[in-house]
Amino acid sequence: MTDVTVRRAVAGDEGEVLRLILALATYERQPEAVKATEASLAAALFNDDPRVFAHLAEQGGRTVGFALWFLTYSTWTALPSLYIEDIYVEADCRGGGVGRRLFEVLGQEARRLGCGRIDWAVLDWNEPAMAFYRRIGGRPSVGWQPWRLDGAAYERLTRRPAR
Repeated sequence: MTDVTVRRAVAGDEGEVLRLILALATYERQPEAVKATEASLAAALFNDDPRVFAHLAEQGGRTVGFALWFLTYSTWTALPSLYIEDIYVEADCRGGGVGRRLFEVLGQEARRLGCGRIDWAVLDWNEPAMAFYRRIGGRPSVGWQPWRLDGAAYERLTRRPAR
């Protein structure tokens, strides 16, 4: 691991966060799906009561990776969980300890916050990422499928008045 530093993102970092989000979306074959802007990231990450957080990985004076995360809650463990929404390391820096360092720092953050676990999702075709996650001790959540409500179905459901 050559000189990898991981730090919490601060106001002024939204451009780098957005750059890495776009790189991740391109890697995941969905660059057109990104609607985030520097302004929307600043509003989410750096307001008076943020609910989403980011860490940046730096190496050799440049930002080479990031993790964006938030807290969830497990009713079974009665503890919060740190959920990694996105984690990304630039291609030329993979295999050099950047991803491991991001996970170590997020692990320290999870412990500090009293979390019982760290959760994340990975695309089913991303074998290099799955191999890395296995190497650090991660495992798939067998039996649970990710589900989502978005688009027209979200619009239909959320436009109905609550009873």
